Amino acid sequence: MVLQPISNDELADQVVDEETANNLVGVIETVIDSLDSDNTAMVNRSETRHLWKFKYGTVEVFVQLTGLTEEDTLTVWSMVLKLPAKDEPTLMRQLLERNWANTLEARFGIFDDQVVVVTARALADLSPGEISRAITIVATIADESDEPLQQEFGT
Repeated sequence: MVLQPISNDELADQVVDEETANNLVGVIETVIDSLDSDNTAMVNRSETRHLWKFKYGTVEVFVQLTGLTEEDTLTVWSMVLKLPAKDEPTLMRQLLERNWANTLEARFGIFDDQVVVVTARALADLSPGEISRAITIVATIADESDEPLQQEFGT
């Protein structure tokens, strides 16, 4: 076995990668704390995942880490409308149009018979700014969308 020398840059990159992985939970909790003005945040932790829930305006926002390796994911989602809905063809067209023009890195989808706003990202090279942006975008779009969608399409 031949040991290869490691440069200071490579060593620094390794330390940053380790600190980032260990700090993901802290970054997420800091972002949630900044958005959760009513102190409603709850967390469920296991060895393999973390799941947070907090209230932002009129919606509940969920943040899930499937683990802490580069292959794991950060997923953020919030429910905005229960299905079935009135005039679903018009609703679906409106959501698809908004996906194209207004949702940035997030998107509307359907999960468990509900319309949700969702974003997901692998943890590889994920920065604290991207974590903050993902959570903020989903929370904001969901909070701005839930009441108008419920008023127009709710049953």
